[in-house]
Amino acid sequence: MPIGVFLVMHLTTNFMIRFNDAEHDHFQEKVNLIHSLGPLLVPVEIFGIILPIAFHAGLGIKIWLQSRSNTSAYRYGGNIRYTLQRVTGMIALVFIAYHLWHMHWLGAQFGGAKFDPEDASASAARALQDAPFWVPVLYNVGIVAAAYHFANGIWTSLITWGITVGKNAQKQAGYVCAVLGIALACIGLAAMDGFREYPVEQHEDGLNNVAVQPTDDQVDG
Repeated sequence: MPIGVFLVMHLTTNFMIRFNDAEHDHFQEKVNLIHSLGPLLVPVEIFGIILPIAFHAGLGIKIWLQSRSNTSAYRYGGNIRYTLQRVTGMIALVFIAYHLWHMHWLGAQFGGAKFDPEDASASAARALQDAPFWVPVLYNVGIVAAAYHFANGIWTSLITWGITVGKNAQKQAGYVCAVLGIALACIGLAAMDGFREYPVEQHEDGLNNVAVQPTDDQVDG
């Protein structure tokens, strides 16, 4: 649940880049809200996000190693979903590891950490726009994989917990989870387009113009 909540919040926060305009940097406002936690932010990230992801990843790898896929012999929907759950989990794990290095402060010691929370929109956009061609591809594939893994994971968890017992209940829950997964994937991909299209040069030119403006004392002198 902590990972799912974080995924939804993270993708919807990134989606705010689509609403940026000349007067308002909505993405920066959301980032500022998150960083208003101050000294609590790092413990929240470690205990509420990083450790749950590490535990979930370890458990997923254990299940992967112990499972035996029979999708080629039995092409049932359940078997295909089970296999996709394992595959998307591994893709998401690789993507998350790269994303942490690329953007998060944890990657600073290894040449990463391209994201600057004080200049959120421009730094994230620059990191993606200056990256090799395969990086946006990895991000897009990773976002779709994470969205599927989360949505399908909810569906199977509802069955495991005995919440959706009947076939009709499972079918209806499947529709809801499918809509959730598609919506999250679309939001994440739209955010990626927003960062790729963000006018970094105009932003930097604006900062330079502000920096070189003379003061009133200089004008009077």
